[in-house]
Amino acid sequence: MGYVQSTILMLHLSHTMFNLLKSWLKNSLMAILLVTIFLGISTAGWTPSSSAALPAGNAITDGRSLLRYALPINNEPVRQLQASLEDIKSQLRGNRRWGAISKDISKAAKVLDQPSKILASVPEERQPQAQAWLEELKSGVNELQEIAKVKDKEKVKSERDRLLNLVSLVEESMVKEFPFEVPQEYSNLPQLKGRATVDIKTNKGNLTVVVDGYSAPVTAGNFVDLVQRGFYNGLEFTRSEESYFLQTGDPVGKDVGFIDPKTRQYRAIPLEILVQGDKAPTYGITLEDAGRYLDMPVLPFSSFGAVVMARPESQVNGASSQFFFFLFEPELTPAGRNLLDGRYAVFGYLTEGEEILDKLKAGDKIESATVVQGIENLVQPEAT
Repeated sequence: MGYVQSTILMLHLSHTMFNLLKSWLKNSLMAILLVTIFLGISTAGWTPSSSAALPAGNAITDGRSLLRYALPINNEPVRQLQASLEDIKSQLRGNRRWGAISKDISKAAKVLDQPSKILASVPEERQPQAQAWLEELKSGVNELQEIAKVKDKEKVKSERDRLLNLVSLVEESMVKEFPFEVPQEYSNLPQLKGRATVDIKTNKGNLTVVVDGYSAPVTAGNFVDLVQRGFYNGLEFTRSEESYFLQTGDPVGKDVGFIDPKTRQYRAIPLEILVQGDKAPTYGITLEDAGRYLDMPVLPFSSFGAVVMARPESQVNGASSQFFFFLFEPELTPAGRNLLDGRYAVFGYLTEGEEILDKLKAGDKIESATVVQGIENLVQPEAT
């Protein structure tokens, strides 16, 4: 059982057309042009679908990076530090870009020469720990510069990843309070006032996702609450499309969502999308219907393993328990030009287990899902 959505049918047709284009004009610039034209036409018709702002330039396709940029903070030096280290990944794809990598490392080192500018955004009680992280970052950046001199790609990548994990800790320490209030009409739903990490054990291996309550507190809160209840344990992945999506969350039996045992009612979750530059999410309307065609969500569909609420196509506030992993494929859904942004709510990203997610198909099973970090950020509705 599951949602029978016209959107999914259109996704399938779209996917088929893209595959035809790929086989006809494989490795051709013309194929890329045709895909772009097709996407432009499609956005005029159907689509399936803070203060935080992504940097200008090429769309980001790494979930961890998107989570960093989604944090509700405003400190330019730490963003410069992050951007310099993030850029190394794209430079590593080339064979003669060691000069550019060295410049990125030098930029990061320059930022770390003035740690007080970063610490200015950290609450006083957290500054000693943040200062220790910055000292470790400074030492690590110096080591990274030496590794880059011998052009060891694997060691550069490994150290760069370690340093970005430290940057994440510094940035997270800057968040002082939850940045907005959820509308009163949704106060009957669980809310995640921060972030949580969920480990999902499947029959083919383990996945780790980070869900972002700063950008989607109701959607993420609903998900974390259901994980805590054990709702997803034993459920199958019910729908899959190669290079597109993998869906689960349909309970056994006639129900297609979560029935609250207290109210005996279907728990419906509103569409919730935080747009770059907005102070709070938009609720209950797609960005297309709101006339915001060109606005980009803080959590976009540009990463393999984006975690997204499924819903009936005709019911913008009809989501409940079913969700899907977006299997980002740049040839099918170019970052920043895909057909889903603004129509469905992304509420987190896969951070570990890409190779496992790539193997999962319809019929595979979630053996267990567990909140391993951030459960203290889950706020349950007050009893009435």
